[in-house]
Amino acid sequence: MGDKANAHPGAAGRATAADHPASVRNVVLVGHSGSGKTTLVEALALTAGAVNRAGRVEDGGTVSDYDEIEHRQQRSVQLSLVPVEWDGIKVNLLDTPGYADFVGELRAGLRAADAALFVVSASDGVDGSTRMVWEECAAVGMPRAIVVTHLESARADYEEMTRICAEAFGGEDPDAVLPLYLPLHGPQAPDGHAPVTGLIGLLSQQLFDYASGERKESEPGEDQLPQIEEARNRLIEGIISESEDETLMDRYLGGEQVDVKTLIEDLERAVARGAFHPVLAAAPATDGARQGLGTIEVLELITRGFPTPLEREAPAVTTVGGKPRALKVCDPDGPLVAEVLKTASDPYVGRISLVRVFSGTLRPDETVHVSGHGLEDRGHEDHDVDERIGALSAPFGKQQRTLSHCIAGDLACVAKLSRAETGDTLSAKDDPLLMEPWQMPDPLLPLAIQAHSKADEDKLSQGLSRLVAEDPTMRLEQNQATHQVVLWCLGEAHADVALERLRSRYGVQVDVVPHMVSLRETFAGKSAGRGRHVKQSGGHGQYAICEIEVEPLPGGSGIEFVDKVVGGAVPRQFIPSVEKGVRAQAAKGVAAGHPLVDVRITLLDGKAHSVDSSDAAFQTAGALALREAAADAKIHLLEPVAEVSVLVGDDYVGAVMSDLSGRRGRVLGTEQTNGSRTLIKAEVPEIEIGRYAVDLRSLSHGTARFNRAYARHEPMPAQIAERIREEARDAS
Repeated sequence: MGDKANAHPGAAGRATAADHPASVRNVVLVGHSGSGKTTLVEALALTAGAVNRAGRVEDGGTVSDYDEIEHRQQRSVQLSLVPVEWDGIKVNLLDTPGYADFVGELRAGLRAADAALFVVSASDGVDGSTRMVWEECAAVGMPRAIVVTHLESARADYEEMTRICAEAFGGEDPDAVLPLYLPLHGPQAPDGHAPVTGLIGLLSQQLFDYASGERKESEPGEDQLPQIEEARNRLIEGIISESEDETLMDRYLGGEQVDVKTLIEDLERAVARGAFHPVLAAAPATDGARQGLGTIEVLELITRGFPTPLEREAPAVTTVGGKPRALKVCDPDGPLVAEVLKTASDPYVGRISLVRVFSGTLRPDETVHVSGHGLEDRGHEDHDVDERIGALSAPFGKQQRTLSHCIAGDLACVAKLSRAETGDTLSAKDDPLLMEPWQMPDPLLPLAIQAHSKADEDKLSQGLSRLVAEDPTMRLEQNQATHQVVLWCLGEAHADVALERLRSRYGVQVDVVPHMVSLRETFAGKSAGRGRHVKQSGGHGQYAICEIEVEPLPGGSGIEFVDKVVGGAVPRQFIPSVEKGVRAQAAKGVAAGHPLVDVRITLLDGKAHSVDSSDAAFQTAGALALREAAADAKIHLLEPVAEVSVLVGDDYVGAVMSDLSGRRGRVLGTEQTNGSRTLIKAEVPEIEIGRYAVDLRSLSHGTARFNRAYARHEPMPAQIAERIREEARDAS
């Protein structure tokens, strides 16, 4: 790796189509917002010769955050692919947003990658959400390394940060997370801060000085050797403990000097297996410099230590009918199986799909089968269609560089797949297959919207359908009870980006309106009502009288209509008319305009006229009778109650339970889980958890997760119900 005495920058240049999976590395960058992931990607691209010294691609634009929304918000909001080439290896760098609202983009990056670089700031440390992602990667055995950034900060302490990383990521084996380098400090500034200008290789005991803007290698001074001895010995022991040679530790403890080449080879194998996680340091190039500190070392770790796509087991594959299908791992000559990781709309090119090929070879202008299933609850329809793909390209900022093909293990952008959505499978048209979808977080923050004008109303449906096709972490709901269009998002920033994309990409201006929950009404006790609809004006009159009794039923019973008329007081042909009238009134509500449910309405008596009675007259009389019964009864306002499950770190259990109680929640119980976390189960009125996705994140510092499911409707407290009734009266 970069620790080798004969290390050199190697071949640099722009990425091309890979010819074999062994020459590809797919790496996702993970870390909290502001940790420096995008800056690191651009520094690596600069070192690899893919961008100029201003950190921009040759034909304009930055390599990662090039979207207008990202420029305005000053943060990444989407997954970006930056392909570079180093020592003959194509490296696909996948830059992910660090903000929790865009975790869907992170999940897509994890799906596309074979290894992860965790980027942590030397001045900010490791946050709880980054630890959670580390644990997810550990659960699936994904190889990981850590890169410490922001070394220029006055608060930066690289040695302390390596200790924090070992504590945060090492778990029961902190010696599996160790630095490969120590910092080389330059002259002390007047404020006492000594900037990091280079690195000291612990294995090779070489100095790598970046002070001039390019890496210069030299031997350490005698006074520097004692500084690295303890750290070097610990690193060697950590590498040997993960060695596949079980005799190596005994030989080392017996005093045998282990060859540096052997140590590096064992280190590379341990990293590729996900058994050892090296800590490195990196910083962007200063003005006029060609190489940023530590960037060569990071590139060499990626190309020599991270696994190839051949070493990753592909996700499960079935036929469209659900029959399991076995595939050879990453075979360019196998049947085509590729997955759409991300879709975006370009105003000039149209829809562009970022794709990872898991089997076979994708070529431009061929017809493929596009299959998408399992996201009906988020506004996506199942679809199986054949489409002719357009050009293949490698993205670089706003530019697309044409590729001749894309083999198994590589990534590419595909143009003109008009029906493809994020998460869809591409396969051969004569051999359609379906990949098991990756896990996507549930959007739990509702955003109720309406078109700003008539012109916007005409375009709203199409704009929303395109938006959710691009982002499966959004869910589109047409709420039949409240008659609202609701876009469910992951958080406020996610919602802001959705609104901005509707406006800028699809030309749709919308207004955000208060989100309503589906309230209902019911009778608290028995009541009777008489509906009298008698009118006589020239010509045909109207005559209908009916008497009803209303009584409450258990929750979930709906509306039950019973006919107990005797003696033909209401002619048989008009009894369905009465039922139709009371059901229509029940749908409109009887107190605050919410549907009436869970009652039995019994028709007891009535009167009719041989000439003036009609279907319409008895419908009106039925509605009047129900309104009169409601006027003399106590009406309960029913609110929906959700079953809520919150997974939270033990440190925040008390705060979360107290917050749930403050939301009129009933805690049903707690359950201890792995990793010092507690699962809290509660029932909470839905009206109290509209913003819970935002509030819980703040309460737990981003470390808690929750899900919710409708449980039932139950009576609302009298004082809250009265307030809602007053609001309904004021609105009318």
